[in-house]
Amino acid sequence: MLTVKSFEFSPIQENTYVLYNEFNECIIIDPGCYFDSEKEALSQFITQKQLTPKLLVNTHCHLDHVFGNKYVAEQYQLILHIHTLEKQVLDFAPASGLMYNMPFDNYSGAFIYITENDTLSIGDDVLKIFFTPGHSPGSVSFYNEAGGFVIGGDVLFKNSIGRTDLPGGNYEQLIQSIQTQLMVLPNDTKVYSGHGPVTTIGAERLNNPFLQ
Repeated sequence: MLTVKSFEFSPIQENTYVLYNEFNECIIIDPGCYFDSEKEALSQFITQKQLTPKLLVNTHCHLDHVFGNKYVAEQYQLILHIHTLEKQVLDFAPASGLMYNMPFDNYSGAFIYITENDTLSIGDDVLKIFFTPGHSPGSVSFYNEAGGFVIGGDVLFKNSIGRTDLPGGNYEQLIQSIQTQLMVLPNDTKVYSGHGPVTTIGAERLNNPFLQ
């Protein structure tokens, strides 16, 4: 069974996730650690829990979700997993960082491209990959059925949805992604978003004004 640990990093208040199992293996999703103190907080947690990072994954590649890619990849000798449509978004991230006055060193290693209907796994724990574009062209969500949760990036928030005014965004596509990929999950499925608090599919079905 996977345990979910979240961190809120950078002035953009992005949620970074570490998923770990009873064998002390872990997956790092969307490392948004920008400051050295945030990178240290992430590595300290991994050291204190005696975890061995096995996978580095991005739900999508907007700058706030990729600040720490290079650090994590080099620190733990990992190859970045992204959807192929996010490569152009990742390439643009440093320029976007300059516009926000947040320069950073981008990941420059090899890639493993993931697609919908694929899975990622550590030990016996499996994450199903859902293709959920709209906020970003190649955005994906990771569903762990056994644990009853989904890591959704910036697709669905508590009482809100991801913005669609950035390059590659599409409102109709985002709503379709949410309705066809996420709203079909059980009501008690926890939604770990890229920003803000955890919510559930059932709560968003009832209360999210964008889904009524």
